[in-house]
Amino acid sequence: MPARILICTAAFGEGHNSAARNLALALEEAGAEARVTDPCMLGAPVSTKWICKGYRLVTTRAPRLWYRVYLQTDQVDFTKQRMPLMRKPERKLGELVETWKPDAVVATYPLYPYFLERLLEGHPNPPKIFTVVTDSIEINAAWVKAPTSEWLVSDPFTRTALIKAGLPAERVVDTGFPVNPAFSRLDPVPADDPCKPFRVLHFTTGRRLQVRRISKAILNASPNTEITIILGRNVRHLWHKAKEIRDAFPGRVKIKGWTRKVPALLNSHHLVVGKAGGATVHEAIAARVPMLVHHLVPGQEEGNLKLLEAIGAGGLAETPEALRTAVADLLADDAALWRSMKRKLAVHGRNAGAIASARHILERCKESPAKDQSSQVTSIQE
Repeated sequence: MPARILICTAAFGEGHNSAARNLALALEEAGAEARVTDPCMLGAPVSTKWICKGYRLVTTRAPRLWYRVYLQTDQVDFTKQRMPLMRKPERKLGELVETWKPDAVVATYPLYPYFLERLLEGHPNPPKIFTVVTDSIEINAAWVKAPTSEWLVSDPFTRTALIKAGLPAERVVDTGFPVNPAFSRLDPVPADDPCKPFRVLHFTTGRRLQVRRISKAILNASPNTEITIILGRNVRHLWHKAKEIRDAFPGRVKIKGWTRKVPALLNSHHLVVGKAGGATVHEAIAARVPMLVHHLVPGQEEGNLKLLEAIGAGGLAETPEALRTAVADLLADDAALWRSMKRKLAVHGRNAGAIASARHILERCKESPAKDQSSQVTSIQE
């Protein structure tokens, strides 16, 4: 009988969904039965959609306002249900656990362990609870205080931060961020590549002016630069601005809308330019491709930038002028700085986080409920 793993995500940020989907892929490859669900969308679809729209708008247009909201959540006691909007999602999660009877529940969103603590009180045979922390280094208290069996984290820096915050070291496991298992099977651009052309992958935000200005900065940094512009969900909104760039720089610009080939694209490019979202940063790390951040959400994404800087694999370039200079610096002296970053990314590794997480969860599911967890391995990256 294969292990049943219920993975709970939330639409408030792509990092949660990406981690959930990729972990499910790895679990299924390992022979488990995995189910990805969003209790918020199931229990309160209308309000969740509106909150998601508001979240994207505020984080893109007014990030400082979001930062104040983010800081306030550090003070919230999630152990008590005080949010009317969350009552239906909590009930929906309870229904899923009761009817599907999973061996383990994995949360990629920090509120669900609190729901489960209430829902499973007095349960004769509760499933194991795992929390996949989708942020890095700068970790909100909602993750730290979550009532969970173990925390699975993306890197040794985040593990250290959580232990310093008071979590028991034996329950914080460095598996790596759950990136698509395909990353472990792909070959990145080698550090000795001639870089001619120097291919840049640009993940856009929803701002029209940013697309044009950022693309021009990259293309003007060197005659050797080429750019692939990923429009994503903003394809209709941004298409004309992207086409202007393609027409102005013939033969040097490609435009893609929504794509499922992100692992292959990242592994075929020399540099990523985008916002410091958890999924994008960790996918860049998995593909061993340096990254320049042109936008970050204060608070929750600052740790992702710190991770890039700690590895020595990228940095912040918030203006077109800073971005143009940064790209030119990467290519100076036969791309010496870029090659150095590539070597550091190779040392850091972390291209098999979903596989490592899946193996760890399934091993835990084989153990008896009473088994002491203090003997676990705290880093299981291959």
